[in-house]
Amino acid sequence: MYMMFQRKNKKVQNMKLAWLPTLVAALFLHPVAASQTVKCEEAAKNYTSVPPGLDKNVSILVLSYNSITLNESDTTNLQKYMNITELYLSNNSISILRNFTFDKLSKLAVLDVSNNSISTVEQAAFAGLNKLKILHLQNNKIVQLDSSVFVLLKSLVVLNLKNNLMRYFDAKISLNLTNVTLIGNPWNCSCDLISLQSWLKTTKVTMENENGTVCMSPSSLKKQPIKTAIIADCEKREMTTEATILSFTSLKSTNDSLSLHNGTNRKALMSGVDVHRPGKSWTFLIGVLVVVISISLLIGMVIKFPVWYRYLISYNHSRLEEDEPEMFEETFTSHNCAFPHTPGTNEEESVVVFEQFHTFVPEEDGFIEDKYIDT
Repeated sequence: MYMMFQRKNKKVQNMKLAWLPTLVAALFLHPVAASQTVKCEEAAKNYTSVPPGLDKNVSILVLSYNSITLNESDTTNLQKYMNITELYLSNNSISILRNFTFDKLSKLAVLDVSNNSISTVEQAAFAGLNKLKILHLQNNKIVQLDSSVFVLLKSLVVLNLKNNLMRYFDAKISLNLTNVTLIGNPWNCSCDLISLQSWLKTTKVTMENENGTVCMSPSSLKKQPIKTAIIADCEKREMTTEATILSFTSLKSTNDSLSLHNGTNRKALMSGVDVHRPGKSWTFLIGVLVVVISISLLIGMVIKFPVWYRYLISYNHSRLEEDEPEMFEETFTSHNCAFPHTPGTNEEESVVVFEQFHTFVPEEDGFIEDKYIDT
């Protein structure tokens, strides 16, 4: 019995020794995630900007309950922490999310900017966040948010827009969300909301507190859930919206090949996201109109100039009427028909010819004959 026990013990030891190299190799090639996680708790420390002197390898950064505004300086400091996977900026003083604020944080998966005063989200605010999965925008002052802001967030699955000031949300693109929170907004259930309603009905997205997400206007639909409210007279609008959704879906698939990290062309990104900037075609059109009008005026002046010139010359050389018509044997008459005007003839020669055709009657000597004198 003792010998059998020793043999079994040796077999167990040999098995352990055989698995030991495999276990070491696995740990070396796939280190424990906890050992890579570097968390910095910097909440409620009266920061007015993102601190620049933190650990460069930080992966979870908590900056909640400070006075950070996310200005250009904050953006520069954030770009130093390229390994961040979770960023918490709730309860700060952020009023606007500017373009390319997080574009260097390519590993970011969770972004929390809730409980701020955000009223504007620029079109490329989330550019570069290819791995972002959870976005918290609740308890802000967002009035309008274009769905194209999320067009390149291919990994986004959770979006929280609770308690903002949104009346419409034009879902022009098909989002890959699995969970969305829209309660607490003053939704206007008119034709402008038909795209959102259609998206909620035709996708597998789960809307949190669905029955509590209700219309605030018009009065006829007040307190009705936005997903099931019957919005009348919007059939044509719905067909147009569906066509738009399909076109933006194809745009999204085309943009999948774009790289938003390591030298992405920002101008190309802006054009892909549709920033609604006016083109330069109208300036070209105005320039063409100005040139055409200028040439037309110049041609008109060239055509009218001889007429104006003749009028001025004839006015300067016109004869004054004589007070004593008996001094002339003939009245002045024009002989233009007898001598047609040629291009080489000037006005002075025509006047000389005009004067040669008239003779003056000799003046009387001033004496008066009297028959009585002869007698």
